[in-house]
Amino acid sequence: MKDNKMQKTKNETLSKVDEKFYELKNNKKLALMPFIMAGDPNIEITSEILLKLQENGADLIELGIPYSDPLADGPIIQLAASRALKSGTTPIKVITLLESLKGKLNIPIILFSYLNPLLSFGFERFCEIASNAGISGLIIPDLPLEEAYKFSKIVSTHSMDLILLVAPTTPFERMKKISNHTKGFTYLVSVTGVTGERSKMENRVENLIAKLRKVNTNPIAVGFGISTPEHVIKVREWGADGVIIGSAFVKRISSSSEKDVVDHVGEFCKDMRLAADQKK
Repeated sequence: MKDNKMQKTKNETLSKVDEKFYELKNNKKLALMPFIMAGDPNIEITSEILLKLQENGADLIELGIPYSDPLADGPIIQLAASRALKSGTTPIKVITLLESLKGKLNIPIILFSYLNPLLSFGFERFCEIASNAGISGLIIPDLPLEEAYKFSKIVSTHSMDLILLVAPTTPFERMKKISNHTKGFTYLVSVTGVTGERSKMENRVENLIAKLRKVNTNPIAVGFGISTPEHVIKVREWGADGVIIGSAFVKRISSSSEKDVVDHVGEFCKDMRLAADQKK
C-alpha cells in the first residue's frame, strides 16, 4: 500500500476496513479474509462459524448473501447458496444474525451480494440497516463500474465501503477508474472465470499485482482459486496486502457434519493463518 493513501485520508474518517489494513501493514501482516455463505447449512451454525473464524486468525470475513442466480460463483458456492436458500436464509435474516453478534464479532464483515436482491430490498434502506448491524463493506460483483460512483456515495453515507473488483482481463485504463472508485481495498480476481478451488496459482497474478500497483493506492486483496497454504504464501510473496479464500472454506462446511463443521472450519483457518504469517 502506498503512503499517498494515508496522506489522502489524513483529514477523513477512516473506515473500519481502512483501519484494519493500516494495522496489518504496520505489523507487516497479510490480511486473511475467509468467505462463507450465510445460512449454509443454517443461520445458527453460520453464527458459530463467524466467531470461530475470528478466534482462529481471520482479519476480515466476506459473508455471502445467498442468491438463486450467482453469476460469478462456481459450483461449490452455487450449491452453498442453494442450501442456504433451502434453510430459509434471506437478506434480513443475515442482517439480524450480525446484529445479534455485535460486541462479539469485532473484525470487519464485508457482505457479498448481487445487485438485484439489494435493489428489490431498497438499496438505501439496506445500507442503513446493514450499517446499524455493524457491517463494514459491500461487494457487488455485477454492479457496473459506470454505476459504482452513485452507489458508492450511498454506501459511504452509511459508514461502509463499496469494494470493486479487477479481473485479469480488465484493461489498464479501466483499472485506473476502478481504483479511483473502490473503497477499503481493491479486490483482484486471480483467474478468468468463476470461483472455485484451483490446483495451482498462475504466475501471471504476480504481474497483475504489479500492474495494479501502478494505478492503485488502495490495499490489494487477491481472491478466486486460492485453496492451499502454498497459494497463500505465494500471494504474500508477490506483494499483495490480503488474501481471500472462499470455495476451500465452503467445501469444508459442505463436507462436515453439523457436529464437527465449526471445528473443521476453524482448523483450516488456523492453517491459512500460519501460511499468511510465514516469513519470506
